[in-house]
Amino acid sequence: MDDLRTVPARQLDKFIDDHLQPDARFRQQVKEAINVICTFLKEKCFQGAAHRIRVSKVVKGGSSGKGTALRGRSDADLVVFLVNLTSFQQQLNQRKLFIEEIRRQLEACQRERRFRVEFAVRSWWENPRVLSFVLRCPQLQEGVEFDVLPAFDALGQVTNGYRPDPQVYVQLIQECTEQGREGEFSTCFTELQRAFLRQRPTKLKSLIRLVKCWYQQCKEGLGKPLPPQYALELLTVYAWEQGCRKTEFVTAQGFQTVLELVLNYKQLCIYWTVNYNFENPFIGQYLKSQLKKPRPVILDPADPTGNVGGGDPVGWRRLAQEAEDWLSYPCFRKWDGSPVGSWPVPVAVCGPEEDKWACSIL
Repeated sequence: MDDLRTVPARQLDKFIDDHLQPDARFRQQVKEAINVICTFLKEKCFQGAAHRIRVSKVVKGGSSGKGTALRGRSDADLVVFLVNLTSFQQQLNQRKLFIEEIRRQLEACQRERRFRVEFAVRSWWENPRVLSFVLRCPQLQEGVEFDVLPAFDALGQVTNGYRPDPQVYVQLIQECTEQGREGEFSTCFTELQRAFLRQRPTKLKSLIRLVKCWYQQCKEGLGKPLPPQYALELLTVYAWEQGCRKTEFVTAQGFQTVLELVLNYKQLCIYWTVNYNFENPFIGQYLKSQLKKPRPVILDPADPTGNVGGGDPVGWRRLAQEAEDWLSYPCFRKWDGSPVGSWPVPVAVCGPEEDKWACSIL
């Protein structure tokens, strides 16, 4: 792959098509692997368990589920929603048991030579939230990495236009704040996270891929700590919503806008009201407390307890230093050497009517 640093602004769309957009073979490879594991989880996995375990649904999350996967990164997140889990606290207390059972059943399949799995060491800390493994089977040309996460089915059946009952968030906030585990249960809202991104225009998803490519190059050079990649995905959506909202746009301008938001991380305060808002007094009061936290604040649009922007000012500072360096590179220059420019985007969303603050523009 060409180094993104050397790509001129006018060639960014071609760079995305040539290097970042997954090709048909890659998509089919991941789809087949996901079908193998989904069938196993829904139909085979818990048949021999000591206690009756029922799967309500298996949901594809992560970049594969959102439609923003990068070429060559063959990984998939699968959230297994279990009827046996009836609260967020139960998910926390019992997820290890379900992960152990899934691993036992995968090992049994391996002994029967139905497929071969390689387990990642990172799956096994004291109370793991995820089982990580690589699936290998005859119909796949290469292994596909999986993260499987057991979860409480807080939402039930999710259809187009679905909006959660506010009581779901009341329960979430109560359980999270009592235990000091804000953001711990974001997997329960995977379908809402997925819907938030999947419905976006194709070109915006391409811009997200470009920002993720930039983030990965920064990560390779800087290592940890850095802000979570999901925060950069949300920043990209926010930049487009506030500064453009067109299905066709100049990719370099969108890219520059995102990097300028990163530069202004100390002022960022961003949230969405597509799934929750200030109408319920309990939720509204909690949201206000979230928005008063030290910047940057970027609330997960599916989970108000998940501030994906907070908790790591060192990582943001390091990423902002990278962004400042990058803005001098060819990908932000027109053919004549002049800057491509950026969209006018506020660094903060104005709060509810009774509690507004000034929203400065980039």
